[in-house]
Amino acid sequence: MPAFGAKLDTITLSVLQAALQQVCDEMDLTFSRAAFSPVIAEANDRSDGIYSAVDGSLIAQGSQGLPVFVGVMQYSTKTVIEMIAVGRCLAPDPGDIYIVNDPYLGGTHLMDVRFVMPVYRSGKIFCWLSNTGHWPDIGGSVPGGFSASATAVEQEGLRLPPVKLFKKGALDPEIYAIICSNIRVADQRIGDIRAQAAALLIGQDRLNEILDRYGDETVVEAIAELRRRAAEQMRASIAVIADGVYRSQAFVDSDGVVNEPLTIDLAVEKKGDTLTFDFAGSSKPCAGPMNSVLATTLSSVYLAMRHIFPEVPISAGAFEPLIVKRPEGTFLDAKYPRPVSGCAAEVSQRIAEAVFAAMVQALPEKVTAAPAGSSGNFALGGNDPARGRDYVMYQISGGGYGGNAGHDGLSNGCSTIGISKSPPVEIMEQAFPVLYRHYALREGSGGAGKHRGGFGLAYEVEILRGEARASFVMDHGRFGPQGALGGKDGAPNSVTVFRNGEAHVPPHLSKEQDIALKAGDRVRVGTPGGGGYGDPRERDPKQVAEDVRLGYYTAEQAREMFDALTPSSPATFQV
Repeated sequence: MPAFGAKLDTITLSVLQAALQQVCDEMDLTFSRAAFSPVIAEANDRSDGIYSAVDGSLIAQGSQGLPVFVGVMQYSTKTVIEMIAVGRCLAPDPGDIYIVNDPYLGGTHLMDVRFVMPVYRSGKIFCWLSNTGHWPDIGGSVPGGFSASATAVEQEGLRLPPVKLFKKGALDPEIYAIICSNIRVADQRIGDIRAQAAALLIGQDRLNEILDRYGDETVVEAIAELRRRAAEQMRASIAVIADGVYRSQAFVDSDGVVNEPLTIDLAVEKKGDTLTFDFAGSSKPCAGPMNSVLATTLSSVYLAMRHIFPEVPISAGAFEPLIVKRPEGTFLDAKYPRPVSGCAAEVSQRIAEAVFAAMVQALPEKVTAAPAGSSGNFALGGNDPARGRDYVMYQISGGGYGGNAGHDGLSNGCSTIGISKSPPVEIMEQAFPVLYRHYALREGSGGAGKHRGGFGLAYEVEILRGEARASFVMDHGRFGPQGALGGKDGAPNSVTVFRNGEAHVPPHLSKEQDIALKAGDRVRVGTPGGGGYGDPRERDPKQVAEDVRLGYYTAEQAREMFDALTPSSPATFQV
């Protein structure tokens, strides 16, 4: 182990690690508390981080930020640095903030808008601060941007290369005007824009305080040491896995245009202290919006491994032992103009599911069965006649987590890719002309197993006034989340729209766009339950009985799913 520098000891290193993390956490908090949109202010669909001045690699990220952005923001920051170097982007000045959402420049879908800002010390860039916020609308053919049947990225909204939205601290009115002229409910975006910029400015202030206190050289040395240690810890975690190749598959319901499933075919080779992920054999690029850009595909692998080894500190070093072969020629390496609105929230989770399904073979004591794996993207846009204004509502929802070696899966947990929570019903009803008629656990949805999967969410929302258009880009409607080691799959996603008293189920089950609704119409959603872990017949009968007593399963479901309630043991289930 290399010796520390004269100014860096173990205690100082630990303090600086926590301090850098705290800078990011405070940026996250500032962003959420100042934002106008419920999807950011309440659901926390955002993330903040610190990135290298040299190559944009990750130094630290907020603990309350979306894990899927862990890899994405370092690639978008790297792209900004590279474009500046070759003159494709204006060189920075202190106080500049770049805006970018182009998926093909290290991004996700268009609604995830990134701000990138240089932090200067002694006239030179010390690092970059970057954050991402999910804007509730970015233009495009449908409110909310989730066009389930888009065939080109232009149909999904406004695409922005890196441009200076703030110049020397001042908002550029021309760039701002262009953005507002291309999105819905434009008057509300200024609140999110100011909040996103404020988060970076808070991060700059806090980072300067740390640098002033400990000195630039000491902090630089600490960053390098933390990266080295993260790589070392990830390698040590990988080393305990038996050498070999672990294979798995996961499936996307459809691409929203062609009603056929897409396959993610994964082979994970463990050799020494590295893992190589090969997606060769996955489906070809698709017509609809379920393509994934490379940055999202890489980040999906990283976040899955973050779930498996949460004790490894997060930095670019943690990714070094993870080798992802570029999945050229598949829908996991989208090129312009392929549509990508489903990549960040849905395809990313199918990629993570494939990683879990492969790694549970290698690490059965650490890896869970598949979680719900859908963000439940439901966008509703219309006009509220009582308030005389347009609106765009974006609903995300949780689902069941998979069972594991130690216990049952979590019920109504956040999506695999984030820490975002569903906005409170009360906030949604205040902000939009809707009424939630039902909001509860989706009983019976957890996959059977020695340790069952957690339960999804069931909700029903009614349009109270005016006219609206609904769009869905969800997944796991055709196939439920995978069980592991003999466990059964969780219940698949369910969407039903009630118009004029008649029930309508989308032909693609989890995807459809531009459904016309009026007052009195309703949307009913049941999110997936988690997969079960282990043979259901090995589940403790007392646990099955307790699930029945609590109403999680009916007695009939328990008999069918757990091979319980046999004639020889009816007393087991007396409640």
